[in-house]
Amino acid sequence: MLKRPEKNEYPDYYVPYVDLVPEDGLLQLLKENLQKTVSLFDNISEEEGLHCYAPGKWSIKEVLGHITDTERIMSYRLLRVARGDQTPLAGFNENDYVQAAQTNNLSLKTILEDFKATRNATISLIQNIPAQAWENTGNANGMAITTRAIAYIIAGHQMHHCKIVEERYLKK
Repeated sequence: MLKRPEKNEYPDYYVPYVDLVPEDGLLQLLKENLQKTVSLFDNISEEEGLHCYAPGKWSIKEVLGHITDTERIMSYRLLRVARGDQTPLAGFNENDYVQAAQTNNLSLKTILEDFKATRNATISLIQNIPAQAWENTGNANGMAITTRAIAYIIAGHQMHHCKIVEERYLKK
């Protein structure tokens, strides 16, 4: 069974994401949150998808695109660390990615389909990681991180941003 990573297995800036994830049932949580995310974004109109809750903040479409891009990057890191690859992995600037993605020009349905494909690939990867690989340590963005920490970060990052969408964008 995959257990929660210790605080020394990942950089401090990931603590808020890891803390959102329950101790047990990570794989089931990823599956359930796939459905919750689909339900959340499926009920948002194209017009609402362009809404920003404050000046300089991302639109709802951009938030979903960011969740997806980040999950892709973190899943790649998960694969590399799980396979014992010690090559340092570069960081990324989330604002640059959001700007370059131009998700406001895509339909919300298209962005949501992209998220679903990405999450299903993440679930498949996690299901097939050998037990001994969960404690592997790699280097991402100049910091040590374990396979299991990355898996928890993926889940917590998505939960964090969906909570923001519910509380700041869709709050009536």
